[in-house]
Amino acid sequence: MAKKKASVNVASCVACGVCRLQCPRQAISIYKGCYATVDENLCVGCGLCAKACPASVIEVKERDVING
Repeated sequence: MAKKKASVNVASCVACGVCRLQCPRQAISIYKGCYATVDENLCVGCGLCAKACPASVIEVKERDVING
């Protein structure tokens, strides 16, 4: 089964935290002040983080999700 999930290009992320502030599920955190990471268990694929990202390094795309 595929669901939409946010994905961060960590090589280009500047860890500004704008995406984290926009996420209604608190699915995004900043790893050691270096880049954003997404908790796929919390992410609902709404795309608010991608729209808010000033560096345009987040995209929401279909991901295979295995239940069980």
